Order: sequence, then C-alpha cells, then structure tokens
Amino acid sequence: MPDIEVPVLIVGGSLVGMSTALFLGHHGIRSLAVEHHRGTAIHPRAAMITQRTMEVLRTVGIEQIVMRKSDEQFVQDGAIMALETLAGKELAWFIANLNEGVRDVSPSLRLFITQNLLEPLLKSRAQELGAELRFATEMVSFEEDREGVTAVIRERDSGKTSTVRARYMVAADGSHSKIREHLGIRMLGHGVFSKSITIYFHGDVAPLMRGRSLSVMYVLNPVLSGFFRIEKPFNSGFLAVHWLGDPKNPVTDVSQGLTDERCIELLRAALGDDNVPVAIDNVMHWDATADTAEHFQRGRIFLAGDAAHVMPPSGGFGGNTGVQDAHNLAWKLAFVLKEIAGPELLLTYERERRPAAAFTVEQAYSRYVTRSAPYLRSENMQGIENDLNIELGYVYHSTAAIPEDASDARAHENPRESKGRPGTRAPHLYLQRGAGQISTLDLFGRNFVLLAGPEGNAWSESARAAAKQLGIDVDVHQIGANGLTDSTGGFSAAYGIANTGAVLVRPDGFVAWRVATGEGASPERIAKALTWVLSRRA
Repeated sequence: MPDIEVPVLIVGGSLVGMSTALFLGHHGIRSLAVEHHRGTAIHPRAAMITQRTMEVLRTVGIEQIVMRKSDEQFVQDGAIMALETLAGKELAWFIANLNEGVRDVSPSLRLFITQNLLEPLLKSRAQELGAELRFATEMVSFEEDREGVTAVIRERDSGKTSTVRARYMVAADGSHSKIREHLGIRMLGHGVFSKSITIYFHGDVAPLMRGRSLSVMYVLNPVLSGFFRIEKPFNSGFLAVHWLGDPKNPVTDVSQGLTDERCIELLRAALGDDNVPVAIDNVMHWDATADTAEHFQRGRIFLAGDAAHVMPPSGGFGGNTGVQDAHNLAWKLAFVLKEIAGPELLLTYERERRPAAAFTVEQAYSRYVTRSAPYLRSENMQGIENDLNIELGYVYHSTAAIPEDASDARAHENPRESKGRPGTRAPHLYLQRGAGQISTLDLFGRNFVLLAGPEGNAWSESARAAAKQLGIDVDVHQIGANGLTDSTGGFSAAYGIANTGAVLVRPDGFVAWRVATGEGASPERIAKALTWVLSRRA
C-alpha cells in the first residue's frame, strides 16, 4: 500500500511546478509537489511577466499582489535597449516602453518581478487551494502502469522514504530533467551555444541611469556581450554575460575559471565607470540553450516548463511559456479526473503546447542572435515576429477546438486579428456589470463559458439545456442580460459573430467553438460540440 495517494504528483516545486499545483487547486484537484531545493528561489532572477501570464494570475486571484510587489522592486514601463556600457553610448532601442501599444489587447500589463519574490506568492495561493508542497524532498524512482504512477520520494535531511501513488505525474524538474531522460525523450534544437553567467551585485549605479526609465539594458562592447537588470533604488541588480571578446571569434565559455576578481572586471566593463564601488553578492552559472522536447507526454506523465523546452532569456519568454504549459494542462487533468472529459483530452496537451513552445523557443533564439550574438546568424534562422504573436497570439490545433476552416494551419497571429476564431485566446473587451467594469476575460476560469451576442437568446437557452443534458457546468452570459452590458457595442465584432451568434470558451480562456448567427441554435448542437471538445466519445 502506498504511503500517500494523490490525484497528481508534481516533481519540481519552482515556478512551473508551483503554478501547476496552483492551477490544479483552482480546479479543485489536490496535488503533491516535491522539490529538491530547501525552499523557493534564492537567486533573484528577474523575470518579465507577460500579459498572458498576468491574465492567468488574475484568474486565480493574485494579479494585484504581484503588481504591488513588482512596483516595489522595479521601474514600471521601462525600455528595452542596447548600449556599449551603462555609462556610455546608446546603440538601439528595441521597446521604448514595456507596455506601449499593448494596453488595448488585455486588462493586464507586462511587468518585471524577481523569481524569489514571485514564487512565495504562488506557494501561498497554491496552499490556500489545497496543494501540498514538500521542499528538500527528491524523487528517487517511479514506475508507470495502466492506472497511474507509483513513485518513491525521499526527504533529504532525514533520509526517510515514502511511496506515492498518483493517477498522473507532471515533470517540472528543469532543463536537466531526470524524468525526461528516464523516458528517453530527446531535446531537439540548437543545443548549448554559451556557458553563461549571471553576476548579482550591489553598488550605487543610480548616476549611471541618468534618469532613464530602463527595464533591460543589453551591453555589447569589445569586452563582453550581456544584459543588465537594475532594481530600485538602483543600488543592486545583475549582469548576465553571454560571451567575451571579439564577436567574430568569441569566447563562449564564460563560466570556466571564473574568479571574484574577474567578475568585478566584467562588471566594470559593462558599467563603463571604474569609480562606482561594487560588491559581488553571488554568481550563477547556466547554459544558454534553445531546445524543445520531442514529446511533452508519455502515457500518464507530462513534461512542463524547462523539462519540455529551454530558451535563452532574450524576450523574457521562458518562465511564461512554462506557466502557459501548466495552465493548459491543469484544466484538462481536472476534467479527466472528475470524469467530465474522456482521457483522450489529455492528448491535446502536447498537440497544443509543443508547437506553441517550439515557436517561442525559436523566437527567443532569434532575439538572442539579433541582440547579443550576431555571429550565430544563419539563413534558416526564424524571422522575428511581433511580441504579441508570441505572448497572446499562438493558435491551438487539436480536437479541443473545432476549426471553422480545417486548412487554416496558422501557428500564430496578432491577437487583434483572431476575432474569437476557435483555437485562439478569447479577445479582451471591457464590459459593464452592474455599476462596475469587467473584462470578458474575467468571465472565464473554471467552467466552459457560452458568450452570446445581444440577440443570441436561442444560444443561451440551448446552452443551459445542453449542460443539463450532459451533466456538466456551463456558465452562460449574454450581452444585455442579467446586468452585463456592452456600452461600446463592440462585442460582436470583437468575437467575429453577428448579434445573434455565440462562442464557446474553454476554462483556459481559449475559444473552443463559434457560431456566427442564431441559425440552427439547439441544445443538441451545443451538446455535440462539447462532447467532441471534451473527448466524450464512445
């Protein structure tokens, strides 16, 4: 008999593992996450949180907390630019303002927050929702069978072992995933192209900022290539170093033989001012890699985060992509475990997330090459797409979304152009509910949602009947009914339907099905769509 029985075992309790536990808890599913390290992140790695990640944090109730913590740490809406040194010549401006030109597509904003501040917030909320997190605990072995996974875990301090029996297991155990290796899943891509370092330091660099609002500062000079992030009040931060010397013949192993004295030299070369007193707090060694796992699922085991894809930090997409993995997987596991959906629904995790992750990996690599390592440029390198396409515009193609045009194989697009097409993230639009304002995105999160146009009464009634027929919860919202109004009159156009039409939105906020008009509205039609999307097939 196992010592512990739990629906989902999560191996890895960092950003992605904790997010998985949090999202499962949001859907009422207990999980156990085991983490080798003794606590949450100790390195203050500064992560850019995209609008999409902020949207899902909004769904689980911690968006405002994260925003407040971010504002304590970093200047908001800063620029992303390149310079020779912090004190020296400016070379290029990639994004003049972190949220410029994107505020219309989401109720949420991009921001920066260090991982050692973010992870405790995720941990606290996950525990509130019923997750169990065990730190200083490692998985020793596991076996899978037709009914689940049996794993042996060990407490690092006491050496005590326990047997865990779970229906499913999520491998969020990082880029060197032992679970992935045990399963024999290959990583495909560019491999390691730099043995990089991150130097965490203290020093009054406020005068070198010269009043500029800067979020990320890429450095490129004859000594090194890397980038800065500086925390308020501009007396601490980090310098990531990718390579050294001549860009035509660079030294890409920055990690080997590194000393504190050499770190000071590199830091001064990037600051461009030898008079600023600086002290090294810590140095992290890491490999710059751009790879995607060949598979994201093997039986009852799923890969998420760095276990499934690894990318350079350029663009800030890595952790966000892992959070989106967790968000996509959690509702599907929950619906299968609750027997709302058939187990085949879980096959859509890899079909949806692997193409999105592979695209993001290549976009991060292209940004790395363009901004930091032009010597890696090649003819087959993917062209740089709009950041919004990566953050909000990836398109899912699977049985969990019913396409209107089976020949449309677009992997991504600008979210302003998706217009509620199945497989895309449901568009944001502000609505009025009573005396307050909400986003359409605030209507999604736990159940399937039918959104009907102002004349879509037939679909609203049919959805309620279909939900009763199938024995599942479907939230029904009609514009103009029950206090929900659209003062701009833009809802139907935003979702690509007539006023008589409707869209069916999944718990993760992606459109599953759309009908442009009220013609043919019936409970049977909605029930058929839900049955297909949920893999409830005989």
